[in-house]
Amino acid sequence: MDETSWKDVLEHYLRRAHRSVHRTIDGVSEYDLRRPLTPTGTNLLGVVKHLATVEHGYLVTLPGRTSPAAEVITWDDEESMTDNADLWVERDMSSESVISLYDQVEEASLASLRELPLDTPVTVPWWRPDARDTTLGLLAVHVISETAQHAGQLDILREQLDGATAESSGDGRDTTWWRAYVDKISAEAEHFA
Repeated sequence: MDETSWKDVLEHYLRRAHRSVHRTIDGVSEYDLRRPLTPTGTNLLGVVKHLATVEHGYLVTLPGRTSPAAEVITWDDEESMTDNADLWVERDMSSESVISLYDQVEEASLASLRELPLDTPVTVPWWRPDARDTTLGLLAVHVISETAQHAGQLDILREQLDGATAESSGDGRDTTWWRAYVDKISAEAEHFA
């Protein structure tokens, strides 16, 4: 495949991962978006903020570009990152602004992928010395992988909130079907309790 084809593939998967994140948080209440859902404080909106921060750093800032999102992302310094400031959302920051930031970062990232060669050299200072020199194309794969991983995490958290998932199968499986299915799995697991 030529570079244009690879860029199309990377754009497709980056957009797909973003859509999955959006589907997972769509329709969730403000409280449920923000509240800790795990013992370590993982929360839906904080993960979206984290994804925006990481993607902007890897696909916009490190390749030497900028975007309007850079003015919003003020929590990416070493001290803030040590305090996990990118993993939760303060009350004065609306969920709409976090989601809008995520969308702005997606467009800035896609612009980097469209306008720069995939073999553009990029150095990631916080990676170990023997791996920190890389390329824009490899960073795009890294970001897509991380976004997909977090999208799966968000999907499980959402399912625990209200039973909804990002991927609607549309196959007619209702609550009764799912309860019977879960009961069947539980009965099998009980043999090992």
